[in-house]
Amino acid sequence: MEQILCSLTFLLAGAVGQTVVYPFTSTCAVKGSTVTLPCTFTPRQSAMKDGQVFPLHIVRVVWCQNHLICQGSTPSVYDSESQKNNTRYKYLGDKKGDCTLQIRDVQQDDNTTFRFRMEADNPAGHFTNQTGVTVTVHDNIKMRTHSSSGEKRMKSGETVSLQCTATCTLHPLEVTWFKDGHTLPEHGPTLQIGPLTAQHSGNYTCSLRSSMETMSVPYSLQVAPDEE
Repeated sequence: MEQILCSLTFLLAGAVGQTVVYPFTSTCAVKGSTVTLPCTFTPRQSAMKDGQVFPLHIVRVVWCQNHLICQGSTPSVYDSESQKNNTRYKYLGDKKGDCTLQIRDVQQDDNTTFRFRMEADNPAGHFTNQTGVTVTVHDNIKMRTHSSSGEKRMKSGETVSLQCTATCTLHPLEVTWFKDGHTLPEHGPTLQIGPLTAQHSGNYTCSLRSSMETMSVPYSLQVAPDEE
């Protein structure tokens, strides 16, 4: 009896550790852009048959669209066993714990829920997280540029932060900044400017790095010159 209880405890420990985690379960993307779906997983380590505990190893990983189980003949966007995967879908993960998927040239067909499935060398290790990640595709999103201070007229020597935001949640938010139409080197959603001089005056805009059509309305920053 003691041996059976020990084996059962070992088996349950392996089952409890089987998880798939999505840092976020929804995101939006602009048609034609690239979106990344971060994902991590913990496979089941062992199973028991005829009273014997044996190890499990992941042999196949799959991403599919709009299907709860993502198994069998279910159409997939990525299958580690297939040689005919659509090149728009790039698997950035592995078979150990990273299941990140990247979608390039997002299309309206991607406006759905994506789910990850792992399969082991024994069915006891197969698992699909049914929550998935829902992607909402927009034909056009206009970014918005605004100041953290709310002031458009600043004084020399001050510092200002410009924020680039979207009407929906984007992951990741990678943008291109412009001043008077000229590209700036910064790519994050926040543009820190300062200490300010009169040369910082101008029209600032931002857009998604992958889509110039998302260009924001210009934000006019005016810096008062130093008083003589």
